[in-house]
Amino acid sequence: MERTSYFFCIILSIYLLSGCSKKEEDPIKYKLGTFPDSVINLGDINSQYDDYNLSGSSPVIFSSNRATQGGQFDLVQGDISFTFDQTTGKFDFTSAVTNDAFFASLIQKATTLRNDFGPYRIFSNNDGYEYTIISSVNDQGNLDLYYFRNRPKAGTAVPEIQGPFPVSILNTASDDAYFCFDTNQDSAYFCSNRNGNFDILLRNKPATVEHAAWFNQGFAASAPVDSINSTGDDKCPMVYKKIMVFTSNRPGGLGGYDLYYSVFRKGKWGSPVNFGPGINTSSDEYRPVLGYDQNFTNYFLMFSSNRPGGKGGFDLYFTGVKL
Repeated sequence: MERTSYFFCIILSIYLLSGCSKKEEDPIKYKLGTFPDSVINLGDINSQYDDYNLSGSSPVIFSSNRATQGGQFDLVQGDISFTFDQTTGKFDFTSAVTNDAFFASLIQKATTLRNDFGPYRIFSNNDGYEYTIISSVNDQGNLDLYYFRNRPKAGTAVPEIQGPFPVSILNTASDDAYFCFDTNQDSAYFCSNRNGNFDILLRNKPATVEHAAWFNQGFAASAPVDSINSTGDDKCPMVYKKIMVFTSNRPGGLGGYDLYYSVFRKGKWGSPVNFGPGINTSSDEYRPVLGYDQNFTNYFLMFSSNRPGGKGGFDLYFTGVKL
């Protein structure tokens, strides 16, 4: 009897110890998020007027004619943020018009008496300046590229903003607009109608030359990107690593301007691919911006469109894409 009780106590002790040491269930069910493939209207950042051509990082700057109730396009600042719940898998997205003192100062500098489009911002390790490049209508009625630069913001002080200065190396008597660099900042892409319709052009920049010094050089011819351009208008290039996204009204699309992407392989850009009916519509889709977050499994794409169902005119949109 004592022997039986002894073994029973041992078995009971093992059971109790194993029960007490059992680990709680890991609340993290989703290590990485996935941007939804549904197209999301950016909501509070949009207005009943035209809102488009946003820059690629938050806080964002975009073009809008809201201040003139549908007339002149000026720059507006806003904030875009998203979260992903690793327990429930829920994706949340918020956007709002903001009033940051530095961006307010930059926008004031960049505002002209005519239309201002296509803000693009980048930091240069070459000279330690932040650059903002925009497209504005000049005195002759054509679009020219202009740049501003400033030291990065530190604390609450608003850094001095220099500019606007013309991008002399690229500007012509035609429309020159929608500038971007590649990842290495040694290849500049933009669009121009100097050859008739709008084409996407390339101009290489020596890596050792500072951005401002290069922008200020005398005009030099740029080369059309033949593997991307078409008989239609090809505009608004934006490069992220090995991928270029752009807009085009080339034949074969879904209607108006559609969004396309091209992948850089073996020293050249591949044939453009239409993003398809999940993103493009019979209306216009414009100025795409591709981005990536290491906590997500896919890319995100922001763009503008005048499709039905928005707040009015062009609205800004967001969606996830796998390329």
